[in-house]
Amino acid sequence: MAKFNFKKGDTVEIIAGDDKGTKATVLAVMPKKGKVIVEGCKIAKKTVKPTEENPKGGFMNKEMPIDVSNVRKVEA
Repeated sequence: MAKFNFKKGDTVEIIAGDDKGTKATVLAVMPKKGKVIVEGCKIAKKTVKPTEENPKGGFMNKEMPIDVSNVRKVEA
């Protein structure tokens, strides 16, 4: 398990991928997988089954994990 310099709430910049150059905050850190979830980056459209709260179901936008090597910490 690698130790990295990110924690929830830090400001980071995406340095590779479709969202390159985007600055946002870290929502979650997954040290065992070597990934982080960044607010508003790498959005995927997921299908949601109908439930009591959402009787029609449909689609939901969700942030997906980004590899740590594609993220750089930015001083606030």
